[in-house]
Amino acid sequence: MNLENINKMEKRASSNSRFDFSRLGAALLFMLMVLAYATTRTEALSAPLASMQLVMAALIGAYMAMNIGANDVANNMGPTVGSKALTMAGAIAIAAIFEMLGAIIAGGEVVTTVKSGIIDPSGVGGNDLFILVMMSALLAGALWLNIATIFGAPVSTTHSIVGAVMGAGIAAGGIGVVHWETLLKIVGSWVISPLMGGALAALLLYTIKRTITYRQNMIGAATVVVPYMVAFMAWSFSAYMMIKGFGRSFSLPFSSAAPIALIIAVVVYLPARSFIVRSARKKENSKETVNALFGVPLIFSAALLSFAHGANDVANAIGPLAGINEALLHSAQSESGAIPLWIMLVGALGLAVGLALYGPKLIKTVGGEITDLDKMRAFCIAMSAALTVILASQMGLPVSTTHVAIGAVFGVGFLREYLKNSHAKMVALIIEAYEGEVRSRVEAQLVKFNAASLEQKHKMLRAMKLRADKKRAKQAANDDPRLRKKELKVLKRAYKEELVKRSAVKKIVAAWLVTVPIAALISAALFFLFKAFFI
Repeated sequence: MNLENINKMEKRASSNSRFDFSRLGAALLFMLMVLAYATTRTEALSAPLASMQLVMAALIGAYMAMNIGANDVANNMGPTVGSKALTMAGAIAIAAIFEMLGAIIAGGEVVTTVKSGIIDPSGVGGNDLFILVMMSALLAGALWLNIATIFGAPVSTTHSIVGAVMGAGIAAGGIGVVHWETLLKIVGSWVISPLMGGALAALLLYTIKRTITYRQNMIGAATVVVPYMVAFMAWSFSAYMMIKGFGRSFSLPFSSAAPIALIIAVVVYLPARSFIVRSARKKENSKETVNALFGVPLIFSAALLSFAHGANDVANAIGPLAGINEALLHSAQSESGAIPLWIMLVGALGLAVGLALYGPKLIKTVGGEITDLDKMRAFCIAMSAALTVILASQMGLPVSTTHVAIGAVFGVGFLREYLKNSHAKMVALIIEAYEGEVRSRVEAQLVKFNAASLEQKHKMLRAMKLRADKKRAKQAANDDPRLRKKELKVLKRAYKEELVKRSAVKKIVAAWLVTVPIAALISAALFFLFKAFFI
């Protein structure tokens, strides 16, 4: 290694170090601002201990919000950045704006202080212990999210806080305070969420391939199909927002949301069709052109997902904080309470700060380290997130939006892998059918096959199979069957190409499985620590 390369490495390391310190400094500055403001909110509290607890809770809530922004928001923006529909800076700007808007506008007037009814508040042993349970849960959830972000593993924020509330609740009041039925439903969502998200994303992508990219006139097919896909996106996201996005301040059942969303979809269809026809005019008949048509709808879908995420998941940061605030002000445990504006702002700003400072790491993981994404695939991932939530809400199933989004990425990747390997087998069959003939004829057949329509390909493959079978029959008398089996095994291995990184899958699934128990253990340990300090 020469001196010039060493100097470059030193400069790069120095630059990364300065950047890390800058991010840490910005995060600490935000925490100090929250600290300074929280001290002004203690005037109504007469006891010094209560004032200290509120300030600590505000700091922990800010820390939790930043970690949600760093880890959870990547699920919405990762595919958009990975497909190059947006730059990293553009994605962070849009996500930060819409996350804040969602948290402030639709974050809700009322929040359940014990998330998802995991524990019975009356069973934890009094108001003082209830405050410590909430504080421990908030800090434990934030710590686990921070650890997961460092290791590049997107995990469920909801599962983190659920596990943390459970752990601190058991430490305070024993296992009897836990609502085990609710917990079992959440555990079930570990399996349901990614499977539903993956299946729907794969189905959407396969539909696009069958109706557009497998056609000879891809542009013509796209001008017909894509406007309907955009209208379907408008329907699904409108219904999603009405059912879930405004869930705490304005909520509609599916039976009411669906027809309203249909009207919105019809209104969206006409301008979408006009825009897509103009965009496709005089463009090359290629997959790249079709792919570009999904860029603008994809950006809209990512923004809407960010809005809905801010509206819903901000409660994971500020729900326990609001509960602590209510308990300190009124010296009583409250199942629910109005969220003060300053607490909403702590959550909203924390999401944006965490995303801007530490979000890129997870965005890169979701957008490019699991499987390669283009705009069509990313569009299917975003659509599947909305459709899965709608479907699950009608079935009464709890789902994690994080698990849905990552499952959708897996689904798209595994479908691509299957189709790629199937195509490789088809090509191998053509080569086998024309084995021993001049190279130009084999190449001509491959070109003809790739240019053919789906129906023509099926006819060609049937003919090739018959031709290959006849050749095999002629060779059977002279060939060693055992050798033939070995050749087939080698050929089968050659077909298989992995387009989904198995190491990423294993890491993410492992993080999902340990989220609730690790968050619970951390929370229980923190509860005993806080109890020794405060009581």
